[in-house]
Amino acid sequence: MSSANPTKSILAAARRVLRIEAEAIAGLVDRLDERFEKAVELLYACKGRVVVTGLGKSGLIGRKIAATFASTGTPALFLHAVEALHGDLGMLTSNDILMPISSSGETDELIELVEAVKRLGIHLITLTASPRSTLAGASDIVLDISVKEEACSLNLAPTASTAAALAMGDALAITLLEQRGFKEEDFAALHPAGRLGKKLRRVEAMMHKGEDVPSVLPYAKMPDVIYEMSRKGLGLTAVTESDGKLLGIITDGDLRRMMQKSRQNVLELSARECMTPDPVTLPRTELAASALRLMEEKKITSILVVDANGRLEGVVHVHDLWTLQLF
Repeated sequence: MSSANPTKSILAAARRVLRIEAEAIAGLVDRLDERFEKAVELLYACKGRVVVTGLGKSGLIGRKIAATFASTGTPALFLHAVEALHGDLGMLTSNDILMPISSSGETDELIELVEAVKRLGIHLITLTASPRSTLAGASDIVLDISVKEEACSLNLAPTASTAAALAMGDALAITLLEQRGFKEEDFAALHPAGRLGKKLRRVEAMMHKGEDVPSVLPYAKMPDVIYEMSRKGLGLTAVTESDGKLLGIITDGDLRRMMQKSRQNVLELSARECMTPDPVTLPRTELAASALRLMEEKKITSILVVDANGRLEGVVHVHDLWTLQLF
């Protein structure tokens, strides 16, 4: 059927859907109470895994919630309720927590699964739109995810309700993340691949080290300094004591400026006389993204990497970050 103003109808429908789903999520805020706090405490104390389960659209949301838990430091997995009743129940241990998701709270397979799980002494945290349902009655903690209406114009397809369930799962996962003191480096360890993983890689994973690090002693003459810089190809050299303690840095830019300003023969000077003392440094455990931010802030192309005692360990160049597509 054609419409007199199809563009207006399309946009109006989309805006109505987004408004209803946004209101559904906002409605959860005032519903948070001591039950949510107890759920977080129970999850925090869990010695096993958070096992999320559900069927249909709730099952799809459950998979995403389990993935969010796992990626933010809480061991978790998704268990299909039907498969659990046909052998996969053996995946559960008494240290786990089961998190069923069900709008009605009356799904036969979930209720049957819960009956079996209760015999194992496993705690249940249920997300449901029916706090008085059979499933809710069998649970240790019930989190109400009910909504006033679905975004579906027929009020049938799970839309606002699935958005609310997903948001409640995110609230649990991120609250746990903060309770655990989960940091960027922890996130990096769980996300080693892809662009995000690259951004969260540590400096030690990309720095030049060992024989690849340009370095000279403070009494080295400039011909030797220039040779070291050319041989290592990073446009710089570190100046260190014999024990590796960092004293300074000499860059291509330093050499050009010195030759323009100095009245004496630069080639007769020592590395100590030409170096810039106290250069910018980072520990090897710093994140690549932090190294990039520091380079941009200081308007430099390389950063020396040192240990806790100030000894040279490596050098990270802006080209290394380009290779990792951090830009």
